[in-house]
Amino acid sequence: YLCSQMQKMAHKCLSLVSCLQVVFGLQFHSSRFLGTNIRLGATVEKATTFEYDPTLGENAPLTKNNNGGVWFPQLSRPRRNRKSEAMRKMVAETTLSAANLMQPIFIHDKDEIVDIGSMPGQSRHGMNSMLDIVEKGLAVGVQSFILFPKVEDDLKSNYGQESYNMDGLVQRSVRAIKEKFPQAIIVTDIALDPYSDQGHDGIVIDGKIVNDMTIQQLCKQAVSHARAGADIVAPSDMMDGRIAAIRMALDAEGFTDVSIIAYTAKYASAFYGPFRDALDSHPGFGDKKTYQQDPANGREALIEAALDASEGADMLLVKPGMPYLDIIHRLRTAADLPIAAYHVSGEYAMLKAAALNGWIDEKAVVLETLLCFRRAGADVILTYFATQAATWLKEDNN
Repeated sequence: YLCSQMQKMAHKCLSLVSCLQVVFGLQFHSSRFLGTNIRLGATVEKATTFEYDPTLGENAPLTKNNNGGVWFPQLSRPRRNRKSEAMRKMVAETTLSAANLMQPIFIHDKDEIVDIGSMPGQSRHGMNSMLDIVEKGLAVGVQSFILFPKVEDDLKSNYGQESYNMDGLVQRSVRAIKEKFPQAIIVTDIALDPYSDQGHDGIVIDGKIVNDMTIQQLCKQAVSHARAGADIVAPSDMMDGRIAAIRMALDAEGFTDVSIIAYTAKYASAFYGPFRDALDSHPGFGDKKTYQQDPANGREALIEAALDASEGADMLLVKPGMPYLDIIHRLRTAADLPIAAYHVSGEYAMLKAAALNGWIDEKAVVLETLLCFRRAGADVILTYFATQAATWLKEDNN
């Protein structure tokens, strides 16, 4: 009521000022509420409106504490756990470390380093520079590395026989790394597309990617990688039943300690373009939708996860990463096995492009992105930022 009356008085005073201005030809200056300090030649300013005080009145949302300060009476205040850097670290639900990161390395059978145009900062490496990449990663805490070969065209065929050549590029690279850095965890990709003259992950007959014949080749490839010294094989082909077949093949050859990371939920995604540039492995015809998962489907990933787990997979992988955090979380909730996520080439290229143009803070965005993978449930993150992110983490910890 008091507020209402004061507002009415203010309006009356403004009306009176206007009348006096017209009658006497005077101008007034109002420096205070209701207009004071009348003087000739001054400018009339609009009177200050009444200021609302949230601590006054019968239904005031705020009150005063014992010290006279503004107070909203609530017992729970979540911001108390965010009040300092030390406090935030103490209660953090999710952490990110170099041990969570796996560095992909593109390799080719040449000595020179060849930059990949669609992936700024990434290159194809020969044997010596590949070893340098591993050494740099180990120095900052990255322990795992996955190899992806760029195979010469004259070695490619529909049946991908070069994939299990014991003197092939991957096999020689694995031996070289394990000889110099035995402590490194070396992962190899199991699929035919780098070796296929059709550009597909499997054997093509009459325009169809055939399942079981492809598995036969994948078993040979996996065993050859194990013989070379690979710690983990990672079937990325998405053929039905290949995890069980590869597990049985490895065990039969005495490689019971070689692990399998199953590409469980590998989607037919548009985010793979730069990766295919790096390996020159674009499909020779059509697409990969008959064997890779439909991006529209989420529950289907749970079917694949249950199958892979029952067939002997040691870890389950989701690819791509950021657009599929919901799938990572679903698998984390449904499965007891470790979950891996692939932060793929298209995601990397977008962040790099934005950083190079000055649109984002690269370090802050990359570390936040990787932390989001961890929060969603990923134990292992395959990322082209692995060594750089580990370097940033090390610098921050120091």
